[in-house]
Amino acid sequence: MEPSLVVFPQSGIDSDQAPDGGDWPDASRLLRAAAECQGHPGPILRALEQAEEALPVPGAGATKQLWEFFASIAAVDLVAARTLEPHFDAAAILQQASMPWPAASTWGVFAAEGPGTRMEASQVAGQWSLTGTKPWCSLAGQLTHALISAHTEQGRRLFMIELGHPSAEVVDAEWASRGLSQVPSGPLHCQQTPAQPVGDAGWYLERPGFAVGGVGVAACWFGGAVGLFRHLLASARRREPDQLALAWLGEADRLLASGASLLGWAAGLSDREELGPREAAQTRGEIARICDRLIQLSGHATGPGPLAMDDEHARRVADLSIYIRQHHAARDDAALGRMILENHSKEYAPW
Repeated sequence: MEPSLVVFPQSGIDSDQAPDGGDWPDASRLLRAAAECQGHPGPILRALEQAEEALPVPGAGATKQLWEFFASIAAVDLVAARTLEPHFDAAAILQQASMPWPAASTWGVFAAEGPGTRMEASQVAGQWSLTGTKPWCSLAGQLTHALISAHTEQGRRLFMIELGHPSAEVVDAEWASRGLSQVPSGPLHCQQTPAQPVGDAGWYLERPGFAVGGVGVAACWFGGAVGLFRHLLASARRREPDQLALAWLGEADRLLASGASLLGWAAGLSDREELGPREAAQTRGEIARICDRLIQLSGHATGPGPLAMDDEHARRVADLSIYIRQHHAARDDAALGRMILENHSKEYAPW
């Protein structure tokens, strides 16, 4: 049976387009691969490497359908979504940079910074190379390529590297979390690793698609919350729910409806090239809040049994709990508040 699709409310996009990534023929095959993952990235990696058609990208008229596809993958398996989303993000970045997409490849995007680590880029005789350590390089040992940010004399710049090169060493790191346990995210150490620039210095963070990519991650979080709702609904159907169980189910439905509407709104902005950092921060923050609450509601409604005895449910809770920590909670809200103060005059209020 085909995995269930997650459909957002209409957002001004052509309603005749299918909620599976538009007309992209590989969407159904990737949904089936996600169902095979069961917390392991292998099936989705193989499916991505075998994709024959160009990947759909956001901001091209079908962003809602693309994010519905992300959410549908995540509702089935969050490890599949965590593996797939940066692969699609890399495709969107390369398209914006007018660079070709290599066939039979799998991609990560490594742009995090961390204390005590630094990646430097240098150029000799026209050839760029990277030297240093980059933290949080998820699946670096299983992917073929990566887009990786590095420091240059002109500022931070994005580069493309082949991860199989002998000068790029994946550093083993102990992963204590039970969430995303099969997505190793340790450091990558480079020693004069050949690299190809992608855009100018500063382009990666300043490009219009940066905010859009951040909301694509939130669509994956949302799909994880949908998976929790489906478990909650199945639990309520197995026995006559009491008033509290009905209230929790109703609240979960209300929260998902608001999140889906918000993602549909953001998708419409993206396709009109109007989705900026403020709108992206609003959407990511609210979807993260909804996920936090769905995790709490699920525990209250179903008790310890599923967390202890239901492998799929326990894995989904653990995976979503760590995945949404890509949102920095109150610190991201503080960044949003600063945007509002800096971008609006004293005579104007955004609401």
